[in-house]
Amino acid sequence: MPQSTDRQSDPAAATATLAAEAALLEGRLSLLREAIETVDARIHAVSETLRRLQLSVAGSRGHEAPAGREGGARLDHSTPGRA
Repeated sequence: MPQSTDRQSDPAAATATLAAEAALLEGRLSLLREAIETVDARIHAVSETLRRLQLSVAGSRGHEAPAGREGGARLDHSTPGRA
């Protein structure tokens, strides 16, 4: 079978290509991590606003917060192992 023309036959060139691709992927990963942190912060801010609104509405109606939700319902959006 003939060798594919798109394969690198020079190990140094292949290494350089892989190193460049790795650097590009690391840059993209960094951007994605920053975007995830931004979304997490926004989720937290919106959750906190909703909690305050819920408490405000409940207080204005003379009701207490539903049992088991005194501190407001919060979802844990953290992912274990994410650096």
